[in-house]
Amino acid sequence: MDHDFWHQRWQNQQIGFHLGEVNPILLAHFQALGLQAGQRILVPLCGKTLDMHWLLAQGLQVVGAELSQLAIEALFADLGITPEITQLDHFRHYRAGNIEIFQGDFFALTPTLLRSVDAVYDRAALIALPGDMRARYAQHLMQITGTAQQLLISFQYDQSLVAGPPFSVSKAEVSSHYDNDYTVTELQSIRMEKGMRGLYPAEETAWLLSPR
Repeated sequence: MDHDFWHQRWQNQQIGFHLGEVNPILLAHFQALGLQAGQRILVPLCGKTLDMHWLLAQGLQVVGAELSQLAIEALFADLGITPEITQLDHFRHYRAGNIEIFQGDFFALTPTLLRSVDAVYDRAALIALPGDMRARYAQHLMQITGTAQQLLISFQYDQSLVAGPPFSVSKAEVSSHYDNDYTVTELQSIRMEKGMRGLYPAEETAWLLSPR
């Protein structure tokens, strides 16, 4: 899965992964992060999610990382604000008020560019990546955030029935990526009412990852 895949999805508006509401799991479990107004939260592979609107409304400083320029432009248009755009290393950097977005390859993001964050909200990053990239992603995310606490959402379903993304990530796989560095707590696991793509039985799970 390369950059062209995601650019094409946004170009063709094949963005079924974009929710038209704030994710109910975020609303139900955000408090588990214990964040206060003014703290910084990273949303990797953020797209134009409405979750970022909600996080801003909580008084947080919101940092996103996203490959698609179209997604970022749509996000700021929806927010009704015009960002300042600069070039930072390999990234176009968008900033306005309490939100900033790094547009480019997530794996090129460094701790120096990102600066300190207090938490990560992984709503659609781990599950967006194929199996051969997920371990690399998890390690890179921990490295650039200093193993910041995470609220993570995963899906589990029979991958043989339908191709991802979003990909099925089992509970065992979540543990394999994060157990060495975090206490991994399952907050909620629910059967998705419409299943995956409205056809296939699936579960959605919320995880709290607390640094050891």
